[in-house]
Amino acid sequence: MFRNGGAQLCTRQALSWRTTEAHHHVAHATRSFVRLSTRNTARRLVQARSIQTHSSFEPLRPPSPSSLGKPQAAREFKRSRKWGRRLLILSVITGAVYVVDNVAFAAGIRRSLRTFGTGLFVALDYKLNFRPEPIVGGSIEDLHRRSAEKLFDLMRANGGLYLKIGQAVAMQSAVLPPEFQKMFARMFDDAPQDEWADVEKVIRKDFGGKSVEEVFGVSFTGEEGKGLMERRARASASVAQVHWARLPDGREVAIKLQKPEIAKQVGWDLWAFKVVMRIYTWWFDLPLYSLVPFITERLMLETDFEAEAKNSEMMRELVNSEPSLKGRVYIPQVYSEFTTRRVLVTEWIEGVRLWDKTATGGRWLGGYGRGSPGVHGAQLQFTQADWENARRELRTNPLKEKLKPDRETWKGLNGKGGLGLSTKEVMTTMVDLFSAQIFKWGVVHCDPHPGNVFIRRLPSGKTELVLIDHGLYVYMTPKFRHQYALFWKSLLTFDNDTIAEITKEWGINAPDLFASATLMRPYEGGDGTTKGHIMREFEGKTPAERHYEAQQRMKQGIREILSDEDKWPQELIFIGRNMRIVQGNNQFMGSPVNRVKIMGNWASRSLFQDPNLPWRERLTNAWRHLLFKTVLFATDIAFYTFKIRQLLGWGGGMEDEVEARMKDMAKDFGVELQHEVFEG
Repeated sequence: MFRNGGAQLCTRQALSWRTTEAHHHVAHATRSFVRLSTRNTARRLVQARSIQTHSSFEPLRPPSPSSLGKPQAAREFKRSRKWGRRLLILSVITGAVYVVDNVAFAAGIRRSLRTFGTGLFVALDYKLNFRPEPIVGGSIEDLHRRSAEKLFDLMRANGGLYLKIGQAVAMQSAVLPPEFQKMFARMFDDAPQDEWADVEKVIRKDFGGKSVEEVFGVSFTGEEGKGLMERRARASASVAQVHWARLPDGREVAIKLQKPEIAKQVGWDLWAFKVVMRIYTWWFDLPLYSLVPFITERLMLETDFEAEAKNSEMMRELVNSEPSLKGRVYIPQVYSEFTTRRVLVTEWIEGVRLWDKTATGGRWLGGYGRGSPGVHGAQLQFTQADWENARRELRTNPLKEKLKPDRETWKGLNGKGGLGLSTKEVMTTMVDLFSAQIFKWGVVHCDPHPGNVFIRRLPSGKTELVLIDHGLYVYMTPKFRHQYALFWKSLLTFDNDTIAEITKEWGINAPDLFASATLMRPYEGGDGTTKGHIMREFEGKTPAERHYEAQQRMKQGIREILSDEDKWPQELIFIGRNMRIVQGNNQFMGSPVNRVKIMGNWASRSLFQDPNLPWRERLTNAWRHLLFKTVLFATDIAFYTFKIRQLLGWGGGMEDEVEARMKDMAKDFGVELQHEVFEG
């Protein structure tokens, strides 16, 4: 037993010794590994140090400069720095151009870039998709719609002359697709007016630094002995806005002030217009650019109020020298002492706009033997009560004051009265006036829309028509005026030889098409070759192909009318605009007069009343005029036939029938006329 216990003890001691020895071996191995790792690490550091310094590592001792070796150049990012410099330079240039463009050109550069971008997009769209089956899908109508929207947005965004160009397009939009007609009809909405502080700068600059008070003798506090002026515009258009004022001597005036940005923008705007039209002429193979110089010249003159003043004075003299119009037509007086290139001061007109048919034809409640305020240039009354109201308005509502008294007592207590005038007398006066301009004087007001025509009642109960806004005029040469009168007379007598001779001299290869466009109704005296050729081209084609071919034919028709650009009388652009508006006004008033007869009569009379013609030719023309009266009688039969149908409720008037027939004819040429086009 003892032996066994000793054996067990020896066994435990052996195991303990072995365990201790094992621990010693592990610890020794660990220390050896640590020492080995430390030596290896130190060796690597020494090697690394020796690589850098070519000397052994000495702790806490910095290397000498000579031991560091040759310096290495820092890494350069040349491309990044180059593009950074370019970006900085571009940003500086862009910022400088932006500032200069805003200050010197009133955003003219940006407006031009916007024009080029939109014009290029529209041109590419038409080049790619104007075909029976457009590449991007949809239809030709969709193509017209999106193009019309983009051009409309462009003109509204740019404003200024772009609105004026858009209005000119709108007045001729009958030859455009219906999508354009509907969109551009919105061009006549009032333009936003400029702030008074900006407009006041125009007066100071044009009058040598004088203030508004000094120039016009007005007071904005109601001071005794001074005049009054409204700082809020009564009307605002694309180029100018109109303010009411009462001068110290009692004259009430309309002060037309050009918006200050127009002078800075006009050069850029017209240049962009020329560039776009030049590109379109080349791209679409249409002879459009030849018309651009004449159009831009007219637009430039619209921004020159001194030229407008001369036009107004010229028309005033012509009207007063014509016995058949004197007393029926009134042109407001221009006050030249206040007129500059950007400021125009004329007599203030109280009246009813042509488009207000209710006020024109309503019952007269203004008293027997009395007329509208201001007829024949009579001074407008301004009572002491009006002065008190004006001073109160200046105190309570500055900068937005309404100082002009309402002179509408003729409407009665319930406000439902009118001028008591017949639409026939109103439209007869209007057609007479513009026929005299075209056929007798050769001085044509080319913007006679209803907003530029006022109607007043004379004490005798007759009509007085007032014509304003004389900026857009065309002056016809005696030769062209004579040709145009003869052309009109020939249209009514179906004198196809004379029509062909005159249109050939004007460089027009489609006489029947041009004749219909001139009459504003289908011309039935031609040989019909143009229409017959079109009908043969349409045979056996699908509706989409017919629509495409019709609009291609319209494009060809423009080429034929403008076939010889050197011979084509460019005045026809604006004369056609005048006649279209007059025709639209007559239709808007219910077709009360036989417009074609009145214009034909003036055309024939001008041929024997022209003092530039020899006496023998004038006598011959006088005899022919008497024979021509029988032709005009035939137009009266047609006119009164339609009038009876209109009264019985069986249809519209003569102008409505003309429009319906024009629509039918126009479809053959790829043109879809809209009713709104003829509403002025």
